[in-house]
Amino acid sequence: MIMSRVHPSLRKLNDDDDEEGPAATMRLSPSAWTVWKKSSMAFQGTDGFSIYDSEGRLAFRVDNYSRKHKCFAGALLLMDGEGKALMALKPQQILSVRDKWSGFKCGDGLEMSHRTHAFSMRRRSILNGCEQAEVFMDSSSSAASFRTEGCFRRRNCEIKDGKGEEVVARISRKKVKNNSVTLGDDVFSLVIQPGVDAELVMAFLVVMDRIF
Repeated sequence: MIMSRVHPSLRKLNDDDDEEGPAATMRLSPSAWTVWKKSSMAFQGTDGFSIYDSEGRLAFRVDNYSRKHKCFAGALLLMDGEGKALMALKPQQILSVRDKWSGFKCGDGLEMSHRTHAFSMRRRSILNGCEQAEVFMDSSSSAASFRTEGCFRRRNCEIKDGKGEEVVARISRKKVKNNSVTLGDDVFSLVIQPGVDAELVMAFLVVMDRIF
């Protein structure tokens, strides 16, 4: 697919509260994305994600040039479609039962001095093969801001608010040809509710792939 100039919007729902008409209605609709678990660079031996919007344009990408085990691979970099660094995702407690990662928003440079902490995400438990994770936006709070439910490996899960009551985003198997053909696990669908930071959800998705 052709790479287009796409800068994912970070505007929140109340930014459009004063607007009316078709344009406002369109912005209040859930956004649909197609996730391809493959680096956009397409070099042999690379790994990563290519994420396309509903128009088929490359909007986000993760190019991880090594297939090393996550214990040794280090930080991952979430970028927009043109390769601008958006967020650095760094493992914190790989060998613990929690498998904790942190996300840092990138500033003008890639150095840690130009990054600000955005969130921490950890596995709730490894007991019974649990595929549930918690996200903490405030490092000083013990209350989760988001949580996941379902099975990410089977592409059947949801990201919910901290109380588990409201669905923020949904991951499902990708279907084509009038929903009659289901694609493999490397290509799946992502639907994000209006008013939710798409960049943040993409970062959650990449970390989920690592911890699950």
